[in-house]
Amino acid sequence: MGATFSCGALFYQKIKMSDENNNEELRPRKMRGVAFPKAKYGVILAIIIIIVVNLVYYKETIFSFFK
Repeated sequence: MGATFSCGALFYQKIKMSDENNNEELRPRKMRGVAFPKAKYGVILAIIIIIVVNLVYYKETIFSFFK
């Protein structure tokens, strides 16, 4: 049981070290210089698009509540 545990620990350490070495290889070579926007801006943009599309699609229904 002790040998299995130490073997598992060594295997985990080997995987962890290989992940640290490949951190800079996350994106393709041609995309490394491209600056990606933060995820929160994508969420805000998606919410704005949903609201605008719903306003256009349900325009008559929404404005009928104000009459």
